[in-house]
Amino acid sequence: MGIALIVHGGAGEIEEPHVVPHRDGARRAGQIGWQVLLNGGSALDAVEAAVIVMEDDPAFDAGVGSYLNRDGAVELDASFMDGRTLNAGAVAGVQRVKNPIVLARRVLESEHTFLIARGAEQFAQEKGIALIENTELRTPEQIEIWKQCLANPPAPKDARYVPLQRYGTVGCVAVDRNGNVAAGTSTGGMKFKHVGRVGDSPLIGAGVYADNWLGGASSTGWGEAITRVVLAKYAVDTLANKRDPREVARDAIEHLARRVGGTGGIILADRTGRVGFAFNTPRMARAFIVEGMAEIVADC
Repeated sequence: MGIALIVHGGAGEIEEPHVVPHRDGARRAGQIGWQVLLNGGSALDAVEAAVIVMEDDPAFDAGVGSYLNRDGAVELDASFMDGRTLNAGAVAGVQRVKNPIVLARRVLESEHTFLIARGAEQFAQEKGIALIENTELRTPEQIEIWKQCLANPPAPKDARYVPLQRYGTVGCVAVDRNGNVAAGTSTGGMKFKHVGRVGDSPLIGAGVYADNWLGGASSTGWGEAITRVVLAKYAVDTLANKRDPREVARDAIEHLARRVGGTGGIILADRTGRVGFAFNTPRMARAFIVEGMAEIVADC
């Protein structure tokens, strides 16, 4: 058993100009989270630290630089789970919180599990998290994409299939020195999404899951499909009988595609500190390091 950390920065059709920023951003997040573990920090602290780095990086569809919804606003979702207690926290549709993963952790530590929109923002203030203006989350690139969508609205999607997009949902799974597992996921959702649309990312069991008895997972991709197969919980349960996380990740993504025609990716870490990932999209930004490795491995 050893410490381990793996992050993802989204799975999809990540265009060539965005490959290096995604890869380097995932590497930075992994390094920050890993340092927390090396210093004896908890898996929860490591996940939070790593995800914050990606929420603050406009390369990803999480926090600053997220896609705008049809009204031109950023709406953020995030989830967090503690594998030791099975406590979980999630927020959805928040527009005035810079780092929704921080808010999701405060929810995890409270009597609640899931808060949305204005209520989640009120809770943030109660917990000392400052609110910001939504304009601070919008970037010129995303405003331009929104204007293009306004001029040429995307065609309605077939419920069974969604064309690949440049996804940038972020997530992290960590195992600390005490064998505790934690997982977190954060997103701005789909490009030009319907106001109030929520995908898999804040849904416990779909976008995130962690259980010290088995391991933890974070999902990314087409949220409507991921939700229907409860992908993160499916993958964690499949870790039973000491199955290799690499094999389990492939099995989970094959299940996603076979059962509901879904596209996306998943990262996993088991309770012993082994990691795995898989995706059925052209690319997925990811980085990982486990005890005994000399340096982090990052790719996209």
